[in-house]
Amino acid sequence: VQLQASGGGLVQSGGSLRLSCSASGSIFSVGVMGWYRQAPGNQRELVATITSSGGINYADSVKGRFTISRLNAKNTVYLQMNNLKPEDTAVYYCNADIIRVGLYYGTDIWGKGTQVTVSS
Repeated sequence: VQLQASGGGLVQSGGSLRLSCSASGSIFSVGVMGWYRQAPGNQRELVATITSSGGINYADSVKGRFTISRLNAKNTVYLQMNNLKPEDTAVYYCNADIIRVGLYYGTDIWGKGTQVTVSS
């Protein structure tokens, strides 16, 4: 089971990017999916999470600018980032709680990060 993220890049302040992350492998079900980010010298921090039923949580720093969504049929989570600021520059990681086929408990899976750089 793995998570594959895409969509990072370089954008000017005020611009937009859309990240996507898909889970693949021997999956029975996917619970909470989310995005985290880590800037140089900082700890990894929560950006947003979404449950399988659509319950959403955002970090205060991104409320009103970022939108998380998911497509359960494709085990995919998205992060639409608008009005980006230089302080949003970080490596963004997707995360999911995944129950593998044949198991009855979930495993916390992390994808490889994707770089988002916002220039001023």
